Amino acid sequence: MSSQFRRSAGRLAVAGFAGVSIPVELRALAREAELGGIILFARNIEAPEQVAELAYAARELSGSVPPWVSVDQEGGRVARLTAPFTRWPPMRALGNSGDVLLAGRFARALARELRAVGVTLDYAPVLDVDTNPDSPVIGDRALAGDPGQAARLGAAVVAGLQAGGVAACGKHYPGHGDAAADSHVELPVVSHPPERLRRVELEPFRAAAAEGVAAMMTAHVLYPALDDEHPATLSPRIVGDLLREELGFDGLVMTDDLEMGAIAGRHAVEDAAVGAIAAGCDMVLICGADTDRLAAVVEALVHAVEDGRLPRTRVEDALARQERVKARFLAGAESWRPPRPAALRAALGRDEHIAVAHEMEAHL
Repeated sequence: MSSQFRRSAGRLAVAGFAGVSIPVELRALAREAELGGIILFARNIEAPEQVAELAYAARELSGSVPPWVSVDQEGGRVARLTAPFTRWPPMRALGNSGDVLLAGRFARALARELRAVGVTLDYAPVLDVDTNPDSPVIGDRALAGDPGQAARLGAAVVAGLQAGGVAACGKHYPGHGDAAADSHVELPVVSHPPERLRRVELEPFRAAAAEGVAAMMTAHVLYPALDDEHPATLSPRIVGDLLREELGFDGLVMTDDLEMGAIAGRHAVEDAAVGAIAAGCDMVLICGADTDRLAAVVEALVHAVEDGRLPRTRVEDALARQERVKARFLAGAESWRPPRPAALRAALGRDEHIAVAHEMEAHL
């Protein structure tokens, strides 16, 4: 196996880490295997200026293909970036409003603040349809309980984020809204027949694909009517046949965090990474802070190609798709510099952004 292939295999991973700067261990790993991106959590965030410097430093984790700097910034209870960033209400507010223009204004304002600190990929919008009031995970994170409403507003959020230069990632494909279990802990099962899944759960994802969403995130959920053996993240039927062929999606397919209980409770994370890429995913999220585990995932991917369990053409396809999508959103990334502190602060929590947030809150 060539050293160049080993280096490029690292681009299949998005890495989490501890601390408010890039750890030495992660930098060392990146010298051997370039990384596809980093994901930021509250543990990585101290101040806007520090986030911008961290985003700037992340460039050294990859070579000719810049890494994503990514975050979960949905609004409501899932928001890693807090004051002085604008505090956005949960997405249920947009669903209650039914206002696609308001959804677009929200998304453009959100993109403006993310871009100011160098974030290039947001794991939003949530495209799950809120059909289960007992869901421990989705609830008010969803735009609506009506699939048509969720589809219209989700497409508007995608369009607004991406017009603002931030890649959007619709989640959690093919629909987590009716799952009664928490995939952070265990494997949920959604037992609806295919016609119901196509009519309800898939409708927002179909609309996002038509809008040109940059990425989709798979759900760690079992859908027996589609694949009675593999959860969506590990299912060639759900990723390849349904998402690629039926929905016509040609953007990035990314996994949810492979260290969540729904996957890690049943598979070694390294094996799950191989299975996800083999199933048709293009990037795997490893969100913990253990660089040794991340290195083991990269090694497992390389070894799987060497022994034929993972076709090299599948890896090359994933890497080529990454390059195409990154070319849309990361053009000029090499020349980006953190803004001066005054200019950076002026981009956050702007009066017009707060006005949009208040307009949304009126619908809660």
